[in-house]
Amino acid sequence: MSTMFDYEFMRNAFYACTVVGIVCGAVGYFLVLRGQTFAGHALTHVGFPGATGAGLIGLSPFFGLTVFTVIAGIGIGLLGERAHRDVAIGIVLTLSLGLGLLFLHFYTAFAGQAANVLFGNVLGISPCTVIILAMMGAAILVVQVAIARPLLFASLQPELAEARGVPITLVSTLFMTLVALTAAEAAQIVGVLLVFALMVAPAATAFKLTRGVLAGILVSMALAVAIAWISLALAYRTDWPTSFWITALGATAYLASGYAGRSRHVPVKAATHSPQSSHLSEK
Repeated sequence: MSTMFDYEFMRNAFYACTVVGIVCGAVGYFLVLRGQTFAGHALTHVGFPGATGAGLIGLSPFFGLTVFTVIAGIGIGLLGERAHRDVAIGIVLTLSLGLGLLFLHFYTAFAGQAANVLFGNVLGISPCTVIILAMMGAAILVVQVAIARPLLFASLQPELAEARGVPITLVSTLFMTLVALTAAEAAQIVGVLLVFALMVAPAATAFKLTRGVLAGILVSMALAVAIAWISLALAYRTDWPTSFWITALGATAYLASGYAGRSRHVPVKAATHSPQSSHLSEK
């Protein structure tokens, strides 16, 4: 382990994974709580044409990815009724992948970097990128803390929250913007195709293992960071891709949490309630 930290690229990777893991754990928990995991998954794919398009005109792929995901996040937040929203998200998702392929067709020199965009390259992160990720992560967490109460209220009882004067559309739009920024950060670690593993798997696992909202968020953050750290160590020892280990450990943690949840005694009456209702009862 001491030899591993002798390399600057490994230290940068651990710094980046720590920042991204904390942010993914915090934002991902609300994403699972609100049942918007499909929207979060789509946002990451929308970043692909942003990255390839930025490369086509000579800009930073990270910049293009971030801009596209933020615009898409705002659009998803402004969409109305869920059924129509999911259809629109699916259409935008397929269109985005098509645009990404089109941009690659016109700029084949970007094909090598496209693999990093799709699957991530945490071992290639520079100290400057670590600083940018840290600043973005701090801003995301500050805004999430600021909107936490209305966001939780709107997530658990949207009709009552709207009746009480909570600006549902504004809160949803702000949250989806945070999801977009988080997806852009996580793409630097696992790529746009695998962000779902780091943003959703730890949060879904924590959702199964905890009852209170605060406990769930803390466990989600701890799991995301732990999965990222262990994946880096395993990648160093095996020379297998870090992204593979993150997805494998995330899936393992979620499956294990399901087994642990079934092994606990759950009263029949309680089992008829939704997970959201149990978290509301904690409040």
